[in-house]
Amino acid sequence: MSIAIASMALELNWSYITQGHILSSFFIGYLTTQVIGGALSDRFGGKWVLGIAAALWTIFTLLTPIAAKYSVLYLILCRILLGIGEGACFPSIHSLIAVWIPSEERSRAVGAITSSNFIGTMFAMPISTLLIASPFFGWESIFFIFGLIGCIWSFAWHFLGASNPIDYPGISKEELSWILKSENDVNKNNLGFNKFESRMSVVENIDSKIGSSRIIAIEEDENTKLLKVNHDQKYLKVGNASNETLEISNLHHFGLDINKLGYFSVAPYVLQGTMGFVVGIIGDYLVNKLNVRVITVRRGAQIIGVLGKSIFLLFAAYLATTPIEGILLITIGYTLGSFGFIGVQMSQLDIAPKYAGVIWGLGNTFGVIAGYFGVALVGLILDITAKNWNIVWNLVALSSLTGTVLFVLWVGDEVVIS
Repeated sequence: MSIAIASMALELNWSYITQGHILSSFFIGYLTTQVIGGALSDRFGGKWVLGIAAALWTIFTLLTPIAAKYSVLYLILCRILLGIGEGACFPSIHSLIAVWIPSEERSRAVGAITSSNFIGTMFAMPISTLLIASPFFGWESIFFIFGLIGCIWSFAWHFLGASNPIDYPGISKEELSWILKSENDVNKNNLGFNKFESRMSVVENIDSKIGSSRIIAIEEDENTKLLKVNHDQKYLKVGNASNETLEISNLHHFGLDINKLGYFSVAPYVLQGTMGFVVGIIGDYLVNKLNVRVITVRRGAQIIGVLGKSIFLLFAAYLATTPIEGILLITIGYTLGSFGFIGVQMSQLDIAPKYAGVIWGLGNTFGVIAGYFGVALVGLILDITAKNWNIVWNLVALSSLTGTVLFVLWVGDEVVIS
């Protein structure tokens, strides 16, 4: 939507205010299923919650062009329902990680899945740009093509996914024993291992001839970042993973061809997505091979991620003189920011793996609320400061650093909720 809406607005004659209502309506639905999606996944299993969520956002992705041409109100309703589906996605994935992935590999799992989100966006943006620029397709094809991909994924997930490794017929006895042994080690060190003993009896009944298989659920986030370039004021504006930009600039006045927007937006995703895989491996290696305390890894990774991103965002605001320089600096910042994948994004799996889904959903809910009102605050700041983006970036850096200080002080590495 972040790529398509500029072309949609031109064709359907939408004002900036209307575009803001359309983009922000997504969050009405997105906020409603963060916590409940995680709670349902933790209670009944992530397969069904993720499957239903994916089917829901796929359906309303396909309906988006139809709703847009019918009326803005129908489009807003469609966006709300799409948000309801997508809101349950990441909470259910973290619930699945807690059940499926041994503790020794969870940093890699979180890094890989979070990076896959960026990798997906990396491909989606230039593809969307090509479709918009093509005389044979247009902006409508973006929703139809990605909706079709969602249908294929949902169909495959229905037959191949499982909420629990015990319930998956394609797993080998050896792999299942390994997963449950890891769970036993965690429980034994923290809260006892009665649960492991009861589940191991199931392992003995599994046919040892069953081939092993591993499922990794990869979610392509609807909330793609919109990168905007203003060479006159020398700034770059980038959203975040849970926040769609509510203001769409008149890009052709800035010297940036709107048909090339997707290409300019790819760079941060390429390096952040790639680095995310590396960061996950580093995290597991530090904990499992070098015996570095988990709490030390979480603190260090979060500090590197936030300081790196904040410093280079400020460099982009104050030092960049061209759009390319700004893109380069922001790309470096977001690459370092990938260390946060094994910082705060891992914490719920350390302290409460049984409730990882609902805790992740609760945290993300507050993050989305802050992002939603933050957009309004940005608009107010720009209005009263004659579009001084440096003030915005200073506040972004300050809020990020404040959150990191609190995380470093309060983070733990032992299971506290059984």
